[in-house]
Amino acid sequence: MVNSFQASHTAQIVGRELIVSRLFQAPRELVFSTWTNPEHLPQWWGPSEFTITTQEINVREGGVWNYIMHGPDGVDYDNQITYHQVVSPEIIEYSHGESNDPEQFRVFVTFEDQDGHTALTMRSIFRSAEELEFVAREYGAVEASKSTLDRLEQHIQSLG
Repeated sequence: MVNSFQASHTAQIVGRELIVSRLFQAPRELVFSTWTNPEHLPQWWGPSEFTITTQEINVREGGVWNYIMHGPDGVDYDNQITYHQVVSPEIIEYSHGESNDPEQFRVFVTFEDQDGHTALTMRSIFRSAEELEFVAREYGAVEASKSTLDRLEQHIQSLG
């Protein structure tokens, strides 16, 4: 399944992987910093209309980000991100889950310089294709990924 949102944004499901790519009209260092700076990350993270309450955030190898994502319908979602690799401004690798299941999926985010712009690729690898299919169907994972990167784009533009 492949969805094209615009020329600079694609998402596809391949087996147990959700792969989302987007071209940002901003330098790689700025996009990476916005993704790793604790002052910026909670401001844009998550789909449109969701908000974040951070309990703990330490974006570094071995660090964690514990937060509650508040849905527009009033539902709260416990989240935990554990960082495995943070190499500025190239890659972030983390596990995403919740306190009682800390690695529901593993994420690899790469930041590639393209003539002063940033090609970002986010690969989320689930335990099985069935788990990914469930998350895509029940929680709109593909659309949520697009919305999250839209919010990142808006946040970056607000900084300039």
